[in-house]
Amino acid sequence: MGAERISLRTLVDKWLAPTLASPAHVLRTGRMTGSRARYVCVEMRATDGVRSIFLFRHGDGSWCVFPPSESRPAMCCVSVSRA
Repeated sequence: MGAERISLRTLVDKWLAPTLASPAHVLRTGRMTGSRARYVCVEMRATDGVRSIFLFRHGDGSWCVFPPSESRPAMCCVSVSRA
């Protein structure tokens, strides 16, 4: 994701399009087991049924519809001069 941060409210408006007649409600909040990243489940009732979506908070403070990637082990090498 670029330098642009997308707020939770913006994503809820984009994906669920709540109105005064059918507002969105937070059903559940928590943290993912491995990465401890935050998530929110938001729901709204529409004329065609119930809509719900999970949104995940990323390390840069933005919210996305996909979870952040897990940090993986990495190796590097450092050259040491012997003088």
